[in-house]
Amino acid sequence: MNNSRYFSSTPPVVLNLIIINALMLLATELLPVGNRIVGALALFNVESPLFHSYQLVTYMFLHGGFSHLFFNMFALWMFGRTLEYELGSKRFLTYYMVCGVGAGVLQLLVGWLEYRYGNVGMMALMVPTVGASGAVFGLLLAFGVMHPNAVIMLLIPPIPMKAKWFVVVYGVIELFFGISGRMDGVAHFAHVGGMLWGFLLLYYWKHKGVIRY
Repeated sequence: MNNSRYFSSTPPVVLNLIIINALMLLATELLPVGNRIVGALALFNVESPLFHSYQLVTYMFLHGGFSHLFFNMFALWMFGRTLEYELGSKRFLTYYMVCGVGAGVLQLLVGWLEYRYGNVGMMALMVPTVGASGAVFGLLLAFGVMHPNAVIMLLIPPIPMKAKWFVVVYGVIELFFGISGRMDGVAHFAHVGGMLWGFLLLYYWKHKGVIRY
């Protein structure tokens, strides 16, 4: 199969999301105002003077580097194509954005609780959250729910796994790391939040008869 033709078959929302995220990385990495873009659009703790409500949307279009962008966009491309074809472009975009915003809301809530009742200092307020991971984890959840017996080949280790177990394992791992505090620097609760809001939205649509699975 011709690779360029295969990529051109990518549905419009997935393709445009990849393009926008790539352009935003180029802007933050190459432009002289890159740091100011991050300071304005990344998601800061609600107690931070840098926090703005619009950041719940904008943060998911920023990334911390090429590898961060690559893995998120690869997952978006791998799972998002099937979901967009099945849900339709409008509903797929709604789902993606709800998962991304919901992921940010949970991350903010956990950050606020840690600051108010934990041992998190003022410096932690200045560390922003960036990336499409929350929305992407919502896509993983949707794929696992709608195609539970589809086989996914893991990269590390390279073993096949059914999508339903893939989602369960990833969800448990992220929840464990979030609660335990291990692997600092990763927004584990944003990942959990994306999956949680994705599940609730899919359940709502199924209850309303909008989708079937």
